[in-house]
Amino acid sequence: MPVERETEILEVLRRVRDPDLGRDIVSLGFVKNVRVADGNVAFTIELTTPACPVREQLKEEARQAVLALPGFKNVEVTMTAQVRSTPSEKKEKMLPAVKNIVPVASGKGGVGKSTVSANLAVTLAQLGARVGLMDADVYGPSIPMIMGVKQPPQALPGNRLIPPVEHGVKIISVGFFIRPGEAVIWRGPMLHKTVEQFLSNVEWGELDYLIVDLPPGTGDIQLSLCQTIPLTGAAVVATPQDVALQVAEKAIIMFGKLNTPVLGLIENMSGFVCPHCGAREEIFGSGGARTYSMEHDIPFLGEIPLATEVRQTSDSGLPIVAAAPDSPAAKAFRQVAENLAAQVSIRNLGGVPEDRPTPAEISQPKRGEVRILWKDGHESLYQARDLRLACLCALCVDEVSRKPRLRAEMIPPDVYPSAIHPVGRYAVRFQWSDGHSTGIYAFDYLRSLCPCGKCGSTGTA
Repeated sequence: MPVERETEILEVLRRVRDPDLGRDIVSLGFVKNVRVADGNVAFTIELTTPACPVREQLKEEARQAVLALPGFKNVEVTMTAQVRSTPSEKKEKMLPAVKNIVPVASGKGGVGKSTVSANLAVTLAQLGARVGLMDADVYGPSIPMIMGVKQPPQALPGNRLIPPVEHGVKIISVGFFIRPGEAVIWRGPMLHKTVEQFLSNVEWGELDYLIVDLPPGTGDIQLSLCQTIPLTGAAVVATPQDVALQVAEKAIIMFGKLNTPVLGLIENMSGFVCPHCGAREEIFGSGGARTYSMEHDIPFLGEIPLATEVRQTSDSGLPIVAAAPDSPAAKAFRQVAENLAAQVSIRNLGGVPEDRPTPAEISQPKRGEVRILWKDGHESLYQARDLRLACLCALCVDEVSRKPRLRAEMIPPDVYPSAIHPVGRYAVRFQWSDGHSTGIYAFDYLRSLCPCGKCGSTGTA
């Protein structure tokens, strides 16, 4: 292949940016194995996680960018992933084959932390990652039941353990070593020893993510884990009501004092949708975790609905993402898992540019309006129908010509967003009342759509 053509292809691919990382896919080293023959182009894009929330978007943008070059008839893009590792000399000595250790924490019990941990682990495995799940909730180990583990770990000489595997996830738990009817009554030294053994005596093998289900609160287990091995970062689970967020804040403060980054906040039991009439009831309130995240500059990873089937599937040993992958709850877990994986990648690759437009608050003053208060103090008030018409997804805009497929007469005048979901720290996805939900609105795009008339060209007012 002429060097000039390869250079030309790489140059045009520099226009394709990973929105999570804020850099182009060429400078990130994602583009590999460029090949040209008889007007056909093939290349590979190697992402930082198989759970990338914009995987298909990047693939199509790259394909269209190269296809626009003269002389190319067909462009084939292969998507792969190579998860990056959290750099740490101490981790390399203890767990050299485990790339990222991510504890899931909560300030109090009863918020569904173990259910969230199990479903996140299974989802990441479904998406193609190598995943382990360590149940460090020694006082109430529920992971074996939620995951439906039938066999205990296999013992090897030298106190080594081979963890059982369920749903593609390697699992270890104190629950495997406690007889029915017994309880764990341990002081700090025993708890610390258990953490060390679960990390160093278990044959984890090669893992992209080791999810750690922590006990609630800010006790010895949390302290031992953070002091024993460097962590990529923690995810904190809370429910929407104020009292739960106040307690969750204590966990966030604890991780700060222990030099462990908080990758994001997850709002569980976010709302109950009646399976018979479709009405939504905010049993524990709504949006508290999202608001807290924006106020404290913590990524909001998503919200999980309160659903009877989540409890039923957990009790039966089959997490909802495996039992009913097309259910609203399973789709919510998938979004949270993708956002969590994106935050891990951002952390490992050094963060994102600071000049990106970032909302401080997103709200709906009226059903047909969306208000965004930006961190620079600017306020944008959008008509919901205008945002719906501005969707750039493949259903609304032709992928080749980039001409709109969506016509104004196709959209009801009273359309409104029934839900607003985060996509990493760079965009939101609206669930529209007309059933549409595939469009991703990047924050810089939303800023350019500001009705004030001053933000369109520069992104700032």
